[in-house]
Amino acid sequence: MTVRIAFLMIVFCTNALHIQAQQQHSGWLASFNTFSLNNKWSIHFDAQVRSTDELEHVQTLLLRPGVNYHINKKISVTAGYGFIDNRRNINGVTGYVTEHRTWQQLLFAHKWSVIQTSHRFRLEQRFLPVADINDNELHVTHHETANRLRYFIRNVVPLQNAGLFTKGFFFALQDELFLNTGNKKIVNGKTFDQNRLYAAIGYRLESKIDLEAGYMHQYSKTANNSLTNNILQLALYTRL
Repeated sequence: MTVRIAFLMIVFCTNALHIQAQQQHSGWLASFNTFSLNNKWSIHFDAQVRSTDELEHVQTLLLRPGVNYHINKKISVTAGYGFIDNRRNINGVTGYVTEHRTWQQLLFAHKWSVIQTSHRFRLEQRFLPVADINDNELHVTHHETANRLRYFIRNVVPLQNAGLFTKGFFFALQDELFLNTGNKKIVNGKTFDQNRLYAAIGYRLESKIDLEAGYMHQYSKTANNSLTNNILQLALYTRL
């Protein structure tokens, strides 16, 4: 527990050093869902809509299905596909271009006292669109491949009924680190890609449905710049 808190404090302090980075303010709507098939197999699906700076436009539509295999009650593995439609501006011409991904992950969940903790290790194979302007519109000419590793830790702390937490308010604290592991020149030329630190207050409607609202501090590196995105996120979690 002490190590976990120290890790999150280090990440928070590291992010605080980047206050000179370019600032943005946006909103994300997210839905994270697990549909059980039997005691070993389930379907994963998450969908997200993300805005541009100051909520002016839709920046990203993300759809991410996958298949989970549950090794036991604490450990599962997943393989899936990602469809990511992103708004891009090239020489004043704006349009949406699509990134495709395949991904694999290992999820380990455990409990320490009343705190529910999950660790996620995810590998992504990214097929990034290269676009050109034709007739004053963006057209994808081809895709370049890149790889990325992500580590995610999430802690959920019940604020009531901690013994058997099936309904009530909770606090969530999480962090995710993104590292480029292949063909870095296609992304930003660096190993470090981004970090997302997130804190939220949620309400468990029943044992299988959570609603939460929180703030995310996203710090990312481009080839020549740094970006801080201040995000308000509203999320729905279902485990059916």
